[in-house]
Amino acid sequence: MSKFLKEPTIPIEIIGSETVAALLRKMGRTGFQGRSLSSAAEVWKEMLKEGSFVFMGLAGAMVPAGMRRLVALLIERRYIDCLVSTGANLFHDIHESLGFHHYLGSPEVDDVELRKERVDRIYDVFASDVEFLKTDRYINSFTRTLSFSRPYSTREYFFLLGQHLAQDAKEDGIVATAAKAGIPIYCPAVGDSSVAIAISGFPETRSFVFDVSKDVYELAQMVISAQATGVVYVGGGTPKNFIQQAEVTPVVMGKSVPGHRYAVQIIVDAPHWGGLSGCPFEEAKSWGKIAADATKVTVYADATIALPILVTGLVQMMGKTERRGPAIRLDISGKDLEIGQ
Repeated sequence: MSKFLKEPTIPIEIIGSETVAALLRKMGRTGFQGRSLSSAAEVWKEMLKEGSFVFMGLAGAMVPAGMRRLVALLIERRYIDCLVSTGANLFHDIHESLGFHHYLGSPEVDDVELRKERVDRIYDVFASDVEFLKTDRYINSFTRTLSFSRPYSTREYFFLLGQHLAQDAKEDGIVATAAKAGIPIYCPAVGDSSVAIAISGFPETRSFVFDVSKDVYELAQMVISAQATGVVYVGGGTPKNFIQQAEVTPVVMGKSVPGHRYAVQIIVDAPHWGGLSGCPFEEAKSWGKIAADATKVTVYADATIALPILVTGLVQMMGKTERRGPAIRLDISGKDLEIGQ
């Protein structure tokens, strides 16, 4: 028999009482993206048990699509140590934390009529433009409490905003939970979001400045300080590249780093268009962004399908097992990030 014919696939047999974790394990003996999703759970579990410092990149309209509590849970349980997100997801999280909603909608609708009704559409999700303006004003009101004599890293800004939001939130979400847990949030493309609109749209706060260079420096210091790092990408875009380049910046600083040791990504983009969102981990090795011997897996799937299954399975797999702890400790409460062993 050929050396390639070692393990047979095993058809999934459904048992009504079994857990999602058990189903994921069974999917590991199937094919295609089912097996990839099973592998993603195992890789994520391994990076947690090995004490790696875990970065998560969050792109796409995940919060309007209902993924907010999943990400907050990952922060609460310390299954991630640093979140890099689009500004849109953070804005929508703040919006829901304040008690506003996103609504079930449909792509089969007259968008001109929606515009007349001041309803914004995100594929099959609706939102109130009037309610969005209230969130704009909330963010602007908070920003006015800060000093305008110096710039703020996005990590410092969202930590302070999270503390402020926790006092007013109807329910803690991503930003408030991260502030309470001491998990840093970075938003490298903050200007491309309603957060920036809320700041620059009012003359009183138009002079507020973000220090994105400090963001780059801080992420590089995390990579330099950590014994091993892991990444989980939900979508691609700026969050993915920002985390990837954290392995490149140290080289410019004269530091040698091995690349991310563990890597999981859930994407729908194909690599042959050349965009970063569809970039495979193999390509990232040429840049030194991913370690040559990294344990990695790519899941080609809609994140609104894959992420709930993956997170539920991971929580069940980890059970009451204490995480061995991240490779480094962070104090995000001050103007400057403090990193300790």
